[in-house]
Amino acid sequence: MALVNLVNMAVLDNPTSFLNPFQFEVTFECLQELDDDLEWKVLYVGSANDSTRDLVLDEILVGPIPVGVNKFVLQADAPDPAQISKEDLLGVTVVLVTCSYKEREFVRVGYYVNNEYPGLEPAAPGEDPPPPPNPLEISQIVRTILADRPRVTRFPIPWTNSTEPESSSNPTPETIQHTSNNNSIETNNDPTSDAMMNDKQTMDNSMSEEDDKNDGMVTAE
Repeated sequence: MALVNLVNMAVLDNPTSFLNPFQFEVTFECLQELDDDLEWKVLYVGSANDSTRDLVLDEILVGPIPVGVNKFVLQADAPDPAQISKEDLLGVTVVLVTCSYKEREFVRVGYYVNNEYPGLEPAAPGEDPPPPPNPLEISQIVRTILADRPRVTRFPIPWTNSTEPESSSNPTPETIQHTSNNNSIETNNDPTSDAMMNDKQTMDNSMSEEDDKNDGMVTAE
């Protein structure tokens, strides 16, 4: 049995400027006293085709952890635009929030992120979108996290001194769905966050269709 369970994760300050920090309000439950701190990490996928361009935006240790329900705001600086190629600055990418205990990751939450440049006309069906200005004004980019489409993957780990995991070593892919009445979450089977970038082209196409329908406004289904 996992000793720490993610209860809810809310995205704050969304949509916002590309240069503003990421903010996540994290609620989790600790079932018994832990021997060590929890390590939370925020990663930004800088390129769908090159994992070496993934950027670690922040790493923090949280502890000691009291037994019961805990809540805090996880904040991470925006990615450095100089470390992202121009062609990857706009469009759909992914931000990941992970938590580890004793250097073993046990939960990973992924969100799709859409970076838009205001004022660009939406592409006609079957056509490429118009090119952004050159040079690109980074401060004008609007970052929208699809907050109601998170993907969470749980990994079984040994919570005690045992070297064996608590159950199967296969991760459990789920979707976090926020309820409107409280901070609880419901989980359903869904692709893991590791596979999110495999769906990037589909997301790009879906967002282009939404642009046509909503005059440039991106809305999550």
